[in-house]
Amino acid sequence: MDKRFQVFVSSTYEDLQAERQEVMQALLELDCIPAGMELFPAANETQWNFIKGVIADCDYYIVIIAGRYGSLSASGIGYTEMEYGYAEEIGKPTIAFLHRTPEKLPADKTERRPENQQLLHNFREYVQKKLCKSWSSPQELGSVVSRSLVQLMKSSPAVGWIRATDAQDPAETVRLRARIEELETELGAFASTGPKQTEALAQGGDNYTLNFSFSIWNAQFKTTREGNESLTLTWDEIMTASLPPFIQEGPERAIADQLAEVFQRSKRQNCLVPHRGECTLRYRP
Repeated sequence: MDKRFQVFVSSTYEDLQAERQEVMQALLELDCIPAGMELFPAANETQWNFIKGVIADCDYYIVIIAGRYGSLSASGIGYTEMEYGYAEEIGKPTIAFLHRTPEKLPADKTERRPENQQLLHNFREYVQKKLCKSWSSPQELGSVVSRSLVQLMKSSPAVGWIRATDAQDPAETVRLRARIEELETELGAFASTGPKQTEALAQGGDNYTLNFSFSIWNAQFKTTREGNESLTLTWDEIMTASLPPFIQEGPERAIADQLAEVFQRSKRQNCLVPHRGECTLRYRP
């Protein structure tokens, strides 16, 4: 299946137009989709959020660094450096392409302000610790980008993009639709009749007898009585009583305690358990 990769190209713009043209051509020859929001020089915070979304959607990220640092954000960091940092932060495969001799570039393609020169120096120092390549001319840059990206695709395979028509198999689509209709029919049947082979199982209104052993301390007469007793409940009543421990993933003992409380409330009404006193119960399955 034919797959194409989207590549975010980050750089300053005015001083690297010829270089960017060579890079775009190299990417198109590799059947890649170039992207780069730095083409909009009037960057702002709202646009930065959009740029981050474009970087996140790309498969690979490359940055071209020559003699200029570029526009600064409100935080004092250049947008090109912010883009590079964000690409690394989210784990995008990245390559930096640094001009081999930036000191030989014409004056109109270099930083004139000392503070920006220092920012550019620091940025170059940082990216040189990662995967980077060097270049001297636009033509050499296009060639280096092409070779480097091919190697990066092999070492860091990405998801890529395919045509929607290529992703669809008509026969498979028909089969999946038929399967969906089959499952929807089964689901509708479960709502009225329940799953298959459950007809013999007890239902919510069916009765079940629970057996208990008890020890009752009558505080009024200071006597203790022990014995066994049973209590018949419907499955709906049993599940209602024991559901809280199930939801909270409680131990088996917690379920037994819940059932013992139901027993005690029921038998207290029949005067088996005195209103004043203590009753110790144990459910016997």
